[in-house]
Amino acid sequence: MAQELEIKLSVAKPDLDRAVAWLLGQPNTRESETLQLGNTYYDTPAGDLNRQKTALRIRKMGDRFIQTLKTRGEFVDGAHRRQEWEWPLIGTKLKMGLLADTPVGQSVNLAELKPVFETNFERRVVMIEQGASLIEVAVDSGEIKAGGQSRPLNEIEFELKAGDASALLTWARRLAEEIPVFLNLVSKAEQGYFLAGLYQPIAGAGAGSELTVNDFLFSLSVSWLTGQPVHLDDDDLGEIRHLAAERGVESLYQQVTGSLAQGIAVSDLASGKELGQLQLAIAAG
Repeated sequence: MAQELEIKLSVAKPDLDRAVAWLLGQPNTRESETLQLGNTYYDTPAGDLNRQKTALRIRKMGDRFIQTLKTRGEFVDGAHRRQEWEWPLIGTKLKMGLLADTPVGQSVNLAELKPVFETNFERRVVMIEQGASLIEVAVDSGEIKAGGQSRPLNEIEFELKAGDASALLTWARRLAEEIPVFLNLVSKAEQGYFLAGLYQPIAGAGAGSELTVNDFLFSLSVSWLTGQPVHLDDDDLGEIRHLAAERGVESLYQQVTGSLAQGIAVSDLASGKELGQLQLAIAAG
């Protein structure tokens, strides 16, 4: 079992090439490889893994197959921190016995696991070596498929392989100066579950509760996923407003919250640079 720490940005497809070109133009970066990845996610008919905020998949990567189990984990400074188990496979068949010593081994009827959705995409990999820090940047473009439906998948993930975790946010903020990005707290698996009709996220901290930074960011991610408008009371945004002022991005805060109050969709706001820049500015605790 390992821990994974990454920042995930949703990006418009035309901007992916611009992102790669910018990254490769920076010192201490190099292009690593391009992969074609096919992923099949499994769950029970009742969605037991999803309810436990766990994702189970088999990934085809060239002539290799990998079975992976991930927890949703927690969000720290805008990054996902979660547990991850990986096992190499000989073929495409799910190996139930590998799950026995994981958190789901005793809580789910493993015999009921069936394919639920797929994520299929091309991944371009850029490595960043900066001092003691090593970051893998995965630039993904493809689609999510479930029940005869599909939705586009265009993301950039900064994953810490070694060194200082703060480097992830630093690089994400630098990229946000170059292209519009959206700091997305909804995983690929959650997007697939939503498309399959097995996941309906709930945003916010509840009526009358002041939103934390993670509450605010997750509310934006839910709105991006579902297309539903964000309903944020100004009285609930005290912490967000304070952080924006403290970090010198009060004008971005005013622009973004003003647009949300007018009913502008988060997906439309994400086409400009202001939303992503605000998210990343307030993400660090």
